[in-house]
Amino acid sequence: MDIAELLTQDRVIPSLRVSDKAQLLQELARRTAALLNIPQKTILDALEAREKLGSTGLGQGFALPHARIEGLDRFFGLFARLARPIAYDAVDENPVDLVFLLLIPAEPGSDHMSILAAISRRIRDQELARRLRKGENAEALHSLLAGG
Repeated sequence: MDIAELLTQDRVIPSLRVSDKAQLLQELARRTAALLNIPQKTILDALEAREKLGSTGLGQGFALPHARIEGLDRFFGLFARLARPIAYDAVDENPVDLVFLLLIPAEPGSDHMSILAAISRRIRDQELARRLRKGENAEALHSLLAGG
């Protein structure tokens, strides 16, 4: 599975305004709840529980929050470029401005690790990250992420 299968253009946010990690996770949960018809609290609780295991801030300004969600029948992706970087407890201690949310069905099999790795490799590519930071709109960002 590649990013194009996870992410539609309507799930790309070119300038998300949040002030901190907690607000980011809450906003991601709010937006995905509306799209998936799953309670916001279910999504937020799962994201917060995953963050307690260790930060999903992977370095170079990139975070990959992810969680298993009961009742989800397929993988779900959402990308947000933040209006300004925020502290995220990333491994390199740098602020985050590129965020790819991945929600995983509660019984996904082993696919989720390869999907997480593929997303991480793609977005941690320094040239792609530079282009994502300069992309003008959701269409341009989606095209970059989907490999266009």
